[in-house]
Amino acid sequence: TEMKMHLLLCLLVSFCCSLSSAQDSDVSKPAASDKDSSSAGELESLKAKVEALENLMKKVSICMFFCNFLHKASTKVIFSVAVGEEGVIGPVDTNTTLIYERVLTNIGDAYNTSSGIFTAPVAGVYYFTFFYHAGGEYDSKLVLYKNHELVVLTQDHPSKSDTADNGGNAVFLQLQQGDQMFVKMEYDTHVYGSDYHTTFSGFLVTQM
Repeated sequence: TEMKMHLLLCLLVSFCCSLSSAQDSDVSKPAASDKDSSSAGELESLKAKVEALENLMKKVSICMFFCNFLHKASTKVIFSVAVGEEGVIGPVDTNTTLIYERVLTNIGDAYNTSSGIFTAPVAGVYYFTFFYHAGGEYDSKLVLYKNHELVVLTQDHPSKSDTADNGGNAVFLQLQQGDQMFVKMEYDTHVYGSDYHTTFSGFLVTQM
């Protein structure tokens, strides 16, 4: 799996760093001083030890950087879901979170099919889209929320001459770990649900 591969790569990098550090330590290890060695010789020995320690710390820092890079590169978050409920949904008598029951893709398991809420597993920049299909008899209005804060919306007014409507919106957002995204259908509005209409999708663009 990706997680096992990530751990293997981290161990490999750490092992290589350890070998390199051990070799540097052996090369830079000063010769044992004679009992009558001068203070100048002792100072040179101390300098060599400090230099070896600094080199070791640099290599540890490089190892940590690569392990962190590998972890970020292995994090994948992608989801795409559809309402799934066949037929007209609404009009509703209160603002209602849409539950998208049909899962097309849910890599990372960040979307919850019971609550209709996407929870960011890591901090980063994400991209979200949502679309709807509806008839023309009632208003249609879907709103994308971040932690109960309105982000963007899509809306259409009723029309006697327009028998069907389609709408949608999209946005890039910087999220913190644990931030929640969900779509609400506003009061006295409706959409048409099926396995193929009215969808909600998103993915992690880059981890921060």
